[in-house]
Amino acid sequence: MKTRGIMRWRTAGLLLAMLIIVGLPYFVTRESARSTEYATDWVGHSVAVRSLVYHVAYVVHDSEAATYRLLDGDESDATRKRAARASQEAPQLMQQLRLMTRDNAEQQAGLGALGGSVAGRIAFMDRALDRMRHGDPAGARQSLRDGDDLFGMSDKIAGIARNEEDLLKQRQAEVARQSFNGHVALAVTALAQLVLLVIIVITSERQIGRRQLAETREGRAVLRSQMIFQSVREPIALFDEELNSLLVNNAFGELYGVDPRQRAVPLAQIGNGAWGDSVLLQRLSDVLLRDRELWDYDMVQRTADGVDRHVVINARRLQQDTNVHALLLTVSDVTTRALAEQKIIELNHQLEGKVAQISDVNRELEAFSYSVSHDLRAPLRHIAGFARKLEQHLGDRLDEKGGHYIEVIASSAQRMAVLIDDLLVFSRLGRGALRLQAVDMQSLAEEARVLAETGVEDRRIVWSIAPLPMVIGDENMLRTVWQNLLSNAVKYTGHCEVAQIEVSVRRGRNGDYVFTVADNGAGFDMQYADKLFGVFQRLHRASEFPGNGIGLANVRRIVARHGGRVWAEAEPGQGARFHFSLPATDVSGARTESRA
Repeated sequence: MKTRGIMRWRTAGLLLAMLIIVGLPYFVTRESARSTEYATDWVGHSVAVRSLVYHVAYVVHDSEAATYRLLDGDESDATRKRAARASQEAPQLMQQLRLMTRDNAEQQAGLGALGGSVAGRIAFMDRALDRMRHGDPAGARQSLRDGDDLFGMSDKIAGIARNEEDLLKQRQAEVARQSFNGHVALAVTALAQLVLLVIIVITSERQIGRRQLAETREGRAVLRSQMIFQSVREPIALFDEELNSLLVNNAFGELYGVDPRQRAVPLAQIGNGAWGDSVLLQRLSDVLLRDRELWDYDMVQRTADGVDRHVVINARRLQQDTNVHALLLTVSDVTTRALAEQKIIELNHQLEGKVAQISDVNRELEAFSYSVSHDLRAPLRHIAGFARKLEQHLGDRLDEKGGHYIEVIASSAQRMAVLIDDLLVFSRLGRGALRLQAVDMQSLAEEARVLAETGVEDRRIVWSIAPLPMVIGDENMLRTVWQNLLSNAVKYTGHCEVAQIEVSVRRGRNGDYVFTVADNGAGFDMQYADKLFGVFQRLHRASEFPGNGIGLANVRRIVARHGGRVWAEAEPGQGARFHFSLPATDVSGARTESRA
């Protein structure tokens, strides 16, 4: 819009300059000619007035001369007409002079005096003629002399002539001035024309230069656009309102066997019927007619190489000129992606089958462990019971060795019962449904700390428990996690003079909560860390630290069922750090993001 406004102003300025160049000389020349004509008319007027004054004097003097000739005896008709001429013509001439000089008061006064003299001289000529008719020639001559003496005209005519001479000089000077002004105006006009022409030429040259530069830049931009268009590896094509090709890039030509230089090829004929789908053609027509964009239209096409390809088609309408539209078509070959997705689907089906098999095996193992654990209780009760009865039956006859044997049998049965109970707990953790609710991890950790300190009041333990968040989970299972981890920390710091146990929490990379229980106890060698969370797996002798090796297995199963994981870090004699993660979810079950 700004460029269009500038061009409009430039056009108006050019028209105005042309109008000035053409019109100014005309008006200046016309005005100069009018002024010169006016001044010339006045010059002619002055000449005419002076000539008429002299003519009046001539007529009067000629009549007087004719009167003298009559007195001398010339009685011809011509002489008589000449003698009467002054009386006939002089008044009319004087009236004409008054009309010609009516705009000059001074001349009017001179003409009045001249008129009086002319009238007086005519009156004396008439008297002289009358005396001559009465036979008094001497009196007639005297009358003529008296008229000449009393009514002299020479001075009056000279005065009027001088005034007109002065007016003539003034008017001639005015004519010269007007002529000079006209030449000056013409010179100025010519100079203005020259300046305007120079400005127009310079402006035109600049505009031509700018237009050429713009055209050059536009040509380069078009060339760059064409190069980019042709170098894009995604097939792109432009079609008119009849779905005839206007422009296709090399990728489109290679895919569908079309020469990029060929124009006006119907879309339905491109690619040996690859675009012959009626539904697709109707959708593309809707894009052109109703300006509806086509997004991610999936279909399978057989391309120029005879291969069936899975493609995604996008199309939109472009405005070329007023009421002229074009269709921009892009094609994405997603055959590789489609094959990969199909492969992923097949692998997922296989994985689901494997998971189902593993789940069946786990259920069978859990059922087996439960039934075995349950069925082992009765023999153990029998062994423990009959050992007590045997001890009672022998009574005093039981020697020291026999008592030792019975004690070993009883303690082994009791230990086997504890193992069976732990195995049942482990089995139930895998079978029972999670009862999800909001769980206060701070309360569970404090409760587990109090329970872990029971029976070790003589030890010095320094606790450091950071503020812990609320999580969504099974409260009883998470209580078991804290009890196992904190009891292990108390147990494995038993040889420390001052036990230091720290509980902390942080946010992981994916936003989960990561809880850590660290101690300064015995630690372990990291090469055996993979055995920590196995059932009945121990890294220390029972004589050093009591236990049956199933607590960490329970922790791992509980955390895994909550969607987290467990891992440990340690060095022998430098303590251990046990970590477990839980998803960070609010009470509604929505996952929260880390603010770290």
